[in-house]
Amino acid sequence: MTAAAFYDLDGTLVRTNLVHSYLYNAANQPSLTGTLLKTLGGVARIPMYWAVDQYDRVAFNELLFSQYKGEYEDRLRELAADHFKKVLEPAIYPGAYTLVAQSKKRGLRQVLVSGNFDIFVQPLAEHLGIDDIITNRLEFKKGKATGKLVPPVLAGATKARFIQEYAREHSIDLLASYGYSDSYSDYPMLAVIGRPAAVNPDRRLLRAARSFDWPVLDLSKEFEAPSAR
Repeated sequence: MTAAAFYDLDGTLVRTNLVHSYLYNAANQPSLTGTLLKTLGGVARIPMYWAVDQYDRVAFNELLFSQYKGEYEDRLRELAADHFKKVLEPAIYPGAYTLVAQSKKRGLRQVLVSGNFDIFVQPLAEHLGIDDIITNRLEFKKGKATGKLVPPVLAGATKARFIQEYAREHSIDLLASYGYSDSYSDYPMLAVIGRPAAVNPDRRLLRAARSFDWPVLDLSKEFEAPSAR
C-alpha cells in the first residue's frame, strides 16, 4: 500500500470559491445580453447562496450548479484555461506550492478533492502537478448542461466517502495519508485520514485542530511544512 495527500481546494490551496468560478463563467457568455443577465442574476443570488451554504452544503452545490443549465460543454472546456489563468492561478496561496512540493518529496500520491466541477479544476491540478482529482461533474445531454450534477454530489461530509472509495480502488493506506482543509464542514474528511492538518482554518476547525493536536498551517505565505510524525 502507498499513502496519499488529499487537498481541499477552495480556501485551502486557493482563496477563491465556487461562486467566483460561476461569476467568471457568467461574465464570459457568448452574447452581451447573456453576460448581463447571468452576471446580474449571479450577484443578486450571492446572499441566498451564502444562506443555503450555512444550512446544507449539498443543497448549495445543487443550487449553484443549476445555474449552468444550458451551457455547452465545448464552450466550458474552452473557457477552462482562461478561468484558470484569470481566476485560480492568481488566487493560489504562496505556501500551497511549498506544501505540494514537500508532499511530493515524501512520495505521496497527490489528490485534489473539490466541490467544483472537473472541467474547471483540471487545469489547476495540472499546474500543481496533482496526480488525481475527485470533483463534482456536470451532467450533459447532447452537449448541453442539464443543470444537474452527476450523483452522488461531492460536498461536506460526502468527501469522506469519496476518499474512502478512492483509497480502496488505489490501495491507499489512509492511516499513513495526509489531509488538508480550511473548513469545519470538511471535518469528516479529515477524520478518516491518519495525518490531518487545518489549513487557513475557520474558527470551528481551529478549535478542533487544537483539541486533537493537528498541525495548523497558514498558506498565505511561504512556510516550512511540518515533518512527518
